[in-house]
Amino acid sequence: MNCLIVDDDELSRRTIEHFIRETSFLTLEKSCGSAIEAMSILTNSNNIQLVFLDIEMPIMNGMELLKSVDTHPQIILMTSHKDYALEAFEYNVTDYLLKPVTYSRYLKAVKKAAEKDRENSVVAAPSKEDIFIKVDSSLIKLSLKDILWIEAMGDYISINTVEKRYMVYSTMKRIEEKLPEIFMRVHRSYIVNLNRISNIDDYFITINKKILSVSRSYKEALMQRLNLV
Repeated sequence: MNCLIVDDDELSRRTIEHFIRETSFLTLEKSCGSAIEAMSILTNSNNIQLVFLDIEMPIMNGMELLKSVDTHPQIILMTSHKDYALEAFEYNVTDYLLKPVTYSRYLKAVKKAAEKDRENSVVAAPSKEDIFIKVDSSLIKLSLKDILWIEAMGDYISINTVEKRYMVYSTMKRIEEKLPEIFMRVHRSYIVNLNRISNIDDYFITINKKILSVSRSYKEALMQRLNLV
C-alpha cells in the first residue's frame, strides 16, 4: 500500500516514516508538513492507498482536509487529544492513534488497513465470465478464460494470464472464493484453470509450457474432476 504522511510536527513525521520503512507491505510515497500540500497531492494523484493524517495543523487541520477532498484513501488519524475520536469515526476512518504513537499500536492500525485493502482487491464482476482485480489504485477486469494459473507469493498472489502477470495484494483463499468451478486448488501455492492443462505427469501438470506441482492431498480430487477416457 502506498502511503502519505501529513503532519506539521517533524519528529512525528520521522517516527511514522521509520515505522513504514520497517513494514514490508507499505511504501512511503510522500511525507508533507501541511494539509494544503496534502490536498494538492490527493487531488492530483490516485496512487495513495493510505494516509497518516495529523488533526491539529495550522491554516488547515486534518478534519478540514477530510471535508475538502471528494474521495480519499484509507485514513489513520493521529492526534495528542482524545476529543476528536467521535467526530473522526463519522468520516469512516480506519483507525485513530494517540500521540506519541508506539510501534505496536501503529502496527495494529496498519494491519487493519491492509485487511480492508485485501478485502477490496478481488471483486467478482457482474458477468460470471469476468473478474475485477485491484492493481495499485485501479480496478482491472480480467476474462476468466484468459487466466492460466494463480500463484501464492507471500502477502500477494500472482495472476498469470495469456498475455500478462498481475501482482495482487490478496490471499489464495479470498480469490478462490471468487472463482467458478473450472478453477481448482492443486497445491498450497497454485490454483489452476482446468481448461488450460495440457499435460499431467505424475505429480506435475503443464500449463502454457509452465510446469506446476500437484500436492498428494489434491491429486485424487484433481483426477476426479478431469474428463478421463
